[in-house]
Amino acid sequence: MDKFRMMFQFLQSNQESFMNGICGIMALASAQMYSAFEFSCPCMPEYNYNYGIGLLIIPPIWFFLLGFVLNNNVSVLAEEWRRPTGSRSKDPTILRYMFCSITQRSLIAPAVWVSVTLMDGKSFLCAFSINLDIERFGNTSFVKGMSETEKIKLLARIPCKDLFEHPEIRMAASRYIKCISQACGWMFLLLMTFTAFLIRAIRPCFTQAAFLKTKYWSHYIDIERKIFDETCKEHAKSFAKVCIQQYFENISGEMRVLHHHHSNRDESDDEEDKRRSDEEKLLGIRAQDDMNKVLWNWHTCKPALALRKDQIAEENEGKMNGNLNGAVNGFIKGHAHQVEKKEWAVYYSKV
Repeated sequence: MDKFRMMFQFLQSNQESFMNGICGIMALASAQMYSAFEFSCPCMPEYNYNYGIGLLIIPPIWFFLLGFVLNNNVSVLAEEWRRPTGSRSKDPTILRYMFCSITQRSLIAPAVWVSVTLMDGKSFLCAFSINLDIERFGNTSFVKGMSETEKIKLLARIPCKDLFEHPEIRMAASRYIKCISQACGWMFLLLMTFTAFLIRAIRPCFTQAAFLKTKYWSHYIDIERKIFDETCKEHAKSFAKVCIQQYFENISGEMRVLHHHHSNRDESDDEEDKRRSDEEKLLGIRAQDDMNKVLWNWHTCKPALALRKDQIAEENEGKMNGNLNGAVNGFIKGHAHQVEKKEWAVYYSKV
């Protein structure tokens, strides 16, 4: 259990590795689901095409949506998109970068499903068997005299081994369609790989500065939300701890005083240090209405991304210089009584 806990904590700390692991698991799951899936073509002209193409399209759409559901950055993207502007402006390029990143990871499992399906060829055989020219695959003397409707019904039975009575023609037609399906599968893989190469390699070359900016601030938004959640958890934990302690102190005050008379000095110091640390974690917010106001302000008006420590230091230094100049001017003008006097007591020890 400790190993699993350490692995889970590592994945939580590294969001990118966690999402890459989720994408890999989904890709393996899609391939495993297809291998475990029992393909059953209806072998009816009215349903063959819909069944074959539906098997090729609907599961990838489900995997694509599942990739969005399992991605934690979707909620971050939606929150950043819908939040009020406030003191912090919204950059559309950052939102586009986050959406493209989520979409790229969500497309991995659907691409694996489509590739495996095309390489197998069963869905293609079921969908396009009625479009074959059966006279190209051997002796078709039994077809002569059949109407067009009967020929279509006969071609629709090619995917079903038990329903088609001519195994040689069925084998030749199946190999022909599977060959086309595998060619489409390799073309699909080549197209996906080439597109991924263009996105990953060429895009940063043309807009490197903009790419680095959007990448940085997208990471910042994710990290900011994570730290905010952790801070809220720590505050809630300290708030609950202090609230429960105060409750028990109010209920059993006399017993607590009696217990302190019989306890050691070190234990009381340790409890005082723990209580002081819990008080510090409250960050001055000690009421429910105050906390609700803080949370509401964080949503409606996030602080501006401008940390100006030097400006604050200059303002403090200017105030000190102003007070000092005022005191000097007071002495010059003869108003020394307006300056506040401070007394200092110095103690010396010979130890």
